[in-house]
Order: sequence, then C-alpha cells, then structure tokens
Amino acid sequence: MRLALYQPDIPQNTGTILRLGACLGVPVDIIEPCGFPFSDRGLRRAGMDYVSHAEIRRHADWQAFQDARKPENRLILLTTKAAEPYTGFRFAPGDTLLLGRESAGVPEDVHAAADARLLIPLAPGARSLNVAVAAAMVLGEALRQTQSFPLPGA
Repeated sequence: MRLALYQPDIPQNTGTILRLGACLGVPVDIIEPCGFPFSDRGLRRAGMDYVSHAEIRRHADWQAFQDARKPENRLILLTTKAAEPYTGFRFAPGDTLLLGRESAGVPEDVHAAADARLLIPLAPGARSLNVAVAAAMVLGEALRQTQSFPLPGA
C-alpha cells in the first residue's frame, strides 16, 4: 500500500500526510512540482518529527511517477468526481492511493490513468474534505481490508 500526492499545494497537508505514512508504515510518493518549497517550515511543523521517519519518494513529474510505478499495482484516485464510494471498494495490498492538488484535483489524463476512481460520501451540500483527512479515512479502510495495519508493539 502507498499514498501518492499529485502536485500538493499546501505544506501543512503534505506534512500531515507524511506523518500519517510514517505512523502507519505506508510509503508516500510526492509528484512534483509542489506548490511550495519541499523544505517549507509548514511541512516540518505539521509533520513534526515524523517526517524523518517517513518513506518518501519524490518524482519530478507525472511521467516520472508513472515510469517508477509497478504496472501490476493499481492506481486508485480519490476524487469528488467519482461515482463509486470507497466504502464498497475492495482494496489490495499493492494499491497506491492517489490524492490530487488541494486547489485543482488532477487533470483528465491522470483521471484516465487511474484503475479506479473513488469518492467519500458526503452530506448534501458539502463539497469536499481536507486532503489529509480524506487520505486518513481511505487509507484506514484499505489497511483494515488488507490486514496491513502495523502490529502493536512491533
């Protein structure tokens, strides 16, 4: 299981997701360019001292990310433009959960490259969740289904 961030805009969200990955033993791919310097103070503050424990792989752009991906592992896009809720999806251990830019999501070619597009069901009138909250919700379900949560005390 992996998390991937497509051209993240907000360092605090990226830091929070890096902390999430570090705490749950899930590697994080950063698809650049980022909307902030990767060494930004906000990223460090949100990630606290966990950023140094995160397994981070940075990719210069979308094509570099695609070139580095294992073709047998599915790319699962979390998007408000999907029709399928994540709650009914069957995750696999090799899945990569892709989250788009906070300001713009992902372009159509990235949508088209995804093996599945999932949404988080929201109350009527609600547009979207914070990207770090969305990552935590869906990753938690994916780890639960695949029995991939870290073992306590290990």
